[in-house]
Amino acid sequence: MSTLAIETKDLGRIYKLRGNKKEARKELIALQDVNLTVKKGELFGLLGPNGAGKTTLIKILTTLLSPTSGWAKVAGADVLREPDLVRPRINMVSGGESSGYGLLTVRENLWMFSQFYGVPSKEANERIEALLEMIGMKDRMHTKSSDLSTGLRQKMNIVRGFLTEPEVLFLDEPTLGLDVGAMRDVRKFVLEWLRANKERTLLLTTHYMMEAEELCDRVAIINKGRVLACDTPTALKQRLQKDAIFEIQTSPLNGLSQQMLVDQPEVTKAAITETETGTKLNLSLVEESALARVINLFTQKDVKVMNLIKREPTLEDVFIDLVGRSMAEEEDSGQPE
Repeated sequence: MSTLAIETKDLGRIYKLRGNKKEARKELIALQDVNLTVKKGELFGLLGPNGAGKTTLIKILTTLLSPTSGWAKVAGADVLREPDLVRPRINMVSGGESSGYGLLTVRENLWMFSQFYGVPSKEANERIEALLEMIGMKDRMHTKSSDLSTGLRQKMNIVRGFLTEPEVLFLDEPTLGLDVGAMRDVRKFVLEWLRANKERTLLLTTHYMMEAEELCDRVAIINKGRVLACDTPTALKQRLQKDAIFEIQTSPLNGLSQQMLVDQPEVTKAAITETETGTKLNLSLVEESALARVINLFTQKDVKVMNLIKREPTLEDVFIDLVGRSMAEEEDSGQPE
């Protein structure tokens, strides 16, 4: 019996873009040669910027989109050839989606959805009450969904995904747009649900580094349709242990560019992020003593250092190492999902 909940082999998806009839239709490669295995009981993360291909991959795994090449299996069944075997064993929630009927209460919306999956009514009501308790919404059970805040509606949608007790659950950016407190509630809820049954598997897509580090057993870093690395968060960060990593807050850079920093022989990676209070730089140096020469370059450009800390590697540093720029910079490139 297979121990895998999800398996893909050379999975690819190409979109044909609309264009002038006289011209050849352009193609967008959304996924290319994706090879992944997710074990039963695992909380597996897909980490990448908006437009990396995460949502396309989720749509294929949930039978909503056909692959252009390769194959994928979920819960032991082929998503293209055996979708009717896959669908009853999975569920999916996308962050920021609007679902349910505003005139129905939270309980009524969830009960209605449970009936689509054939959950006995008594059992459905028991699950609804228990799940709403877990996520801190039991007191809103009889509130019309139209009267809920955006965050509470999203929590209701997340409960909907767990309600059918799927073998494999897909959460696509579930905390998108939530405030810090709601994010914390959702993450705690996810972990409690998984601990209750070791056979459950959850695939999470996110572009929040902290979320991936906090929740995931393993993480696949994906960008421009390709999986660049896949391992535990700890193992991925250990790739960079040899480097000295600094986070520096500065005044405006006065023409000092990322390329000028990377051209310094001691600088292995550099990422620049503009903030409300100035500029933040993440620098990886061959050795700590090289920092003095970088500071000297700042002085030449009349750039003032406001704050400087040395820190341990993060998944953001791993992403910079793999891609060459930060997640925020990559998102600004504007590739569609």
